Amino acid sequence: MLALGTLFVVPPGGAVVKDDTFMTAQTTGILNIEAGECFDDPVYSPAAGEKIVLYKPCPERADNQAYGFLHAADGPWDRAGLAAFAWKKCEQGFTHYWPGEAGSGLDYYPIMPTAETWADGDRDVMCAVYNPHGKLTRSLLPLR
Repeated sequence: MLALGTLFVVPPGGAVVKDDTFMTAQTTGILNIEAGECFDDPVYSPAAGEKIVLYKPCPERADNQAYGFLHAADGPWDRAGLAAFAWKKCEQGFTHYWPGEAGSGLDYYPIMPTAETWADGDRDVMCAVYNPHGKLTRSLLPLR
């Protein structure tokens, strides 16, 4: 079943699966999110006339938390190559922060540049962690 257009998939069992098309660098508000910050999924804002992402303090109920940024190598736009790089590097960060059982019940996805933002020099990928079965109720980043 496809929910909210192409934003996320709700497979049988009710878990949300977010992929690298869930949101992009062109999603209004995402560029205001910094590493470690929590934020909600995009929602339509009548005032803005488009879907926007809003920052949420991590102790509040939020949909996602940014856990890192990656810088992709310069070169021509290659969505497939960028997606492979983003998934691999976000997975490395995910297994670093949530190894083994610590990552149980969590998932991650990359938020990537688009062809348009790439043409403007954007080479940054954000890695986000989420709970496929509900909201986050605290920061998921381990204290080190």
